[in-house]
Amino acid sequence: MDFFFIIIIFLIGFVGSFISGMVGVGGSIINFPMLLYIPPLFGIITFTAHEVSGITAFQVFFASISGVWTYRKGGYLNKKLILFMGGAILIGSFIGSYGSRLMTEGGINIVYGVLALIAIVMMFIPKKGVDDIPFDQVTFNKWLAASLALVVGIGAGIVGAAGAFILVPIMLVVLRIPTRMTIATSLAITFISSIGATVGKITTGQVQYFPAFIMVIASLIASPLGANIGKKINTKILQWILALLILGTSIKIWSDILFN
Repeated sequence: MDFFFIIIIFLIGFVGSFISGMVGVGGSIINFPMLLYIPPLFGIITFTAHEVSGITAFQVFFASISGVWTYRKGGYLNKKLILFMGGAILIGSFIGSYGSRLMTEGGINIVYGVLALIAIVMMFIPKKGVDDIPFDQVTFNKWLAASLALVVGIGAGIVGAAGAFILVPIMLVVLRIPTRMTIATSLAITFISSIGATVGKITTGQVQYFPAFIMVIASLIASPLGANIGKKINTKILQWILALLILGTSIKIWSDILFN
């Protein structure tokens, strides 16, 4: 593990965590494909899908709590939403991450690709008037929110994600939560989800601790920076940034699944 290896892994973690803090995801949607494809380009290491899912699960835990800390003031966090969706996604993520040890590499990539595909379709559905709702007047179907979070948690746990990249479009499109509240609250739910995913990956021996530690350091620096910038950017721009990120990674994953 030389200095070049440390720099590459740190930069992957920094870029992923900066963007994730800005748009309200834990970083797995960005870090999963970067860890899978970038290190082999430089000839330093090739991670398996199981190893990548373990590293990203570990990294997302720290990136999300760091982002939540930045959003803790200003009324952005919806505590009721965090309670219902957080509890359900914690159960789902542990089931998914623990069960993922029984899956093949291709199976994990397909689950990731399906989640990304669903997320990108939802991100391009019009969300008229969602940002006109005052924070103190936000309402949602609690049991629908919990049910969707459970399903997302199982899928996200399999790929070592916390599920925010699909939770965000669900919260925007289905539950109709304003964008800034969605970004902040999804980071809190992501943190809860990442507990289950991380425990599942550690107990099944899927975590490479040295690169995971480098990613965590990058996350603690970059995630708050991204969150602070995200507070100042127009909500429509944030939605488009996330949509394009999901689209790009979805195209890459599915091209590998279908043509390799």
